[in-house]
Amino acid sequence: MLVGVPKEIKNHEYRVGLTPAAVKEFVAHGHSVIVEKDAGTSIGFLDEMYENAGARIIETAQEIFAEAEMIVKVKEPQPNECLMLKEGQILYTYLHLAPDATQTELLVASGATCVAYETVTDNKGGLPLLAPMSEVAGRMSIQAGAHYLEKAHGGSGTLLGGVPGVAPGKVLIIGGGVVGTQAAKMAVGLGAEVVILDRSLPRLRELDDIFLGRIHTVYSTEEAIEHYSSRADLVVGAVLIPGAAAPKLLNAEHIKAMRPGSVLVDVAIDQGGCFETSKATTHQDPVYIIDDVVHYCVANMPGGVARTSTIALNNATLPFGLALANKGAKQAMLDDKNLLNGLNVHKGLVTYKAVVDALGKQLNLTYCDAVEALNK
Repeated sequence: MLVGVPKEIKNHEYRVGLTPAAVKEFVAHGHSVIVEKDAGTSIGFLDEMYENAGARIIETAQEIFAEAEMIVKVKEPQPNECLMLKEGQILYTYLHLAPDATQTELLVASGATCVAYETVTDNKGGLPLLAPMSEVAGRMSIQAGAHYLEKAHGGSGTLLGGVPGVAPGKVLIIGGGVVGTQAAKMAVGLGAEVVILDRSLPRLRELDDIFLGRIHTVYSTEEAIEHYSSRADLVVGAVLIPGAAAPKLLNAEHIKAMRPGSVLVDVAIDQGGCFETSKATTHQDPVYIIDDVVHYCVANMPGGVARTSTIALNNATLPFGLALANKGAKQAMLDDKNLLNGLNVHKGLVTYKAVVDALGKQLNLTYCDAVEALNK
């Protein structure tokens, strides 16, 4: 199969779909790889490294999309990229379709087979291609929150770890999954006082064991959210419903009741955000202030540490990508139910129910079972 890797074009997005090491794996399996010029240069993956791994360097994204049978990216395709996709082509990347009507409509119109990293599963029901970026984003959420708590950046002037004689800052993490756990590790490491809210008692027990009493675990209710958010210096939104729009857990009244200069970091912004006042921002312009609360809602947080993120992502995506190339999309997904769960759009059909639930009325979509779609 001819695999194409275009350069990412989203604001301050420096990650790349395949590392030179991943290219070498595809070539070893008998595939050809074309990579857009300078696709990985900004994070130290030079064109010569790709050529040494067996890839051809191509001047433009247009040529990549025109030639390749499978496109491997990191971020969701922007409108001009969607328009370059063609029927029968495989798109393998993050999609986050539920809050994105424009992208969904364009992918449906393209006729391409679109496999979303964030909905591929594993045998335990986990999300193995989302997990590495969730780990990165969880850790970054505390770095970002601590930075914007500084007075010069709009915050209250609070040091999360405190100092002898001064109490540490208070961190509220909503959601005890991968993002929440990694955020807690960073916050505890800084010496902050940490509360995690979650609706799973078994998960709260696991977190209590993991952190050996260094955090407070609380069952998530409306009252708990209201109580702890009003006292927090930093709130991290770390909730996820796979493939679906994120629930709005902090409303405008909760946010109005927060301390002036406190910070919100919405890691769920890719799926629409879990705070009512959230709107996507960029690394170039990452924050805004509403009711004296700093909002950090960067939609590609791991792009800020692009080299680490790219290597971590490739470690997870490579086996599934090789399966798609080795067997072809249809056979690879019919052979592997976990990869099948990654199929969101195929030949104009939407095959992920949460996307139809979110956008069906707006776009006049109907759900089609993935196996049925592949066999049409």
